[in-house]
Amino acid sequence: MQAKERQRRIVALAREEGQASVEQLAETLSESPETIWQDLTLLERQGLLRRVQGGAMPLRRLGFEPDLPTRGVVMEDEKRRIAAAALDEVPDEGVILLDAGSTTVRLAELLPAGRELTVITNSLPIAQLLAQHAELTVLTLGGRVRARTLAEVDVVAVRTLRTFLIDVSFLATNGVSVEHGLTTPDLAEAEVKRAMCQRARRGVLLADSSKVGNDTFCRFAELRDFDVMVTDTGMEAEVAVDFAEVGPRVIRV
Repeated sequence: MQAKERQRRIVALAREEGQASVEQLAETLSESPETIWQDLTLLERQGLLRRVQGGAMPLRRLGFEPDLPTRGVVMEDEKRRIAAAALDEVPDEGVILLDAGSTTVRLAELLPAGRELTVITNSLPIAQLLAQHAELTVLTLGGRVRARTLAEVDVVAVRTLRTFLIDVSFLATNGVSVEHGLTTPDLAEAEVKRAMCQRARRGVLLADSSKVGNDTFCRFAELRDFDVMVTDTGMEAEVAVDFAEVGPRVIRV
């Protein structure tokens, strides 16, 4: 059995049972305990499982959506590396969009001074952060604010987006896979993200490796809708090749 398929089965077994022991997994998959421990280490790094004594537990189930403070401290180092790499995609001038998300907040923190940019966002934390920079023009979309993500959503946000033409959009996602594209648990956020994709000349996806294969409720885009995907090295090289074959250039940092 190839490593990728074995790891998918490990995650599935852990989710089905609520917890899976190394002994059980080794027997079921006809692998050594050492190999299973290596898989669990990788899956924990990807944010799919949490290792416990003797085995692992699923970190989250389909549809679970942590709040913004919780997401901000998960894989924090990886998100900072992703944001730093994404700076290469920020133009010297023009119009950019920053989607609501913990990694896009990191990108906002790193935006260099002196660039004459118009920044459109549906994230209240990003708007508050960037409003302190006199050289930036900061626009928010308006609309209902979701308490869990502090993102502006619903019809007002979508209508506002339709009046813009954006040079580069930087989008976040809760899940991404070749099979199902980009997904998020909330229907209202999915509608806004879909409009963001449609109004941008170039799309950049910022997604740490814990999002890979973590398909959630609402699909809002396909991988081919993006020019670049920036992720971390927790995403296996062979999976990155699969993603690149569908469309975006994949940068692992």
